Amino acid sequence: MTRLLAVLGSLRMALTVFTAVTAAYVAVVALNNITDFGTNQQFVQHVLAMDTTFHDDDVMWRAITDPTLANIAYIAIITWETLTALVLIVALISWLRTLAGRADVERARRLSTVGWLMVIVLFGGGFIAIGGEWFVMWQSKTWNGLQPALQNVLIASVGLVLAHLPERTAE
Repeated sequence: MTRLLAVLGSLRMALTVFTAVTAAYVAVVALNNITDFGTNQQFVQHVLAMDTTFHDDDVMWRAITDPTLANIAYIAIITWETLTALVLIVALISWLRTLAGRADVERARRLSTVGWLMVIVLFGGGFIAIGGEWFVMWQSKTWNGLQPALQNVLIASVGLVLAHLPERTAE
């Protein structure tokens, strides 16, 4: 019983669960974008076209109104989401193996780190920096994804902090 509690209450277990949750979330996001392509395709097209912003001439030159370019950007987003989900799934498998004593913790930590950094690149770099500021998505009442993007950056950041905490051993 003491061994079971030690495993269940361990940092490794927390990281396993956190990796599982984020892997599942990113996988479902990618799946939704693949199986319901049109919904978020519209989002990407409107953000890039800047058609619901204040239409300030000083920034409207940035707008991308070509549907082909918008679709290329959207497919790149879906590809990145899918790769992120795969990295986090492999990280989850690695964490599960560490719990069973059959894998290296450092490998699991590195894989989770890569996966969470990929989340931050997509949502922090792609949606907050590029979408939010370059394409002034913050000006849109209809097509503003800053809140969900921030949520994803924060979730990944918590994972990164957890993954790099020193692991205490039972005394």
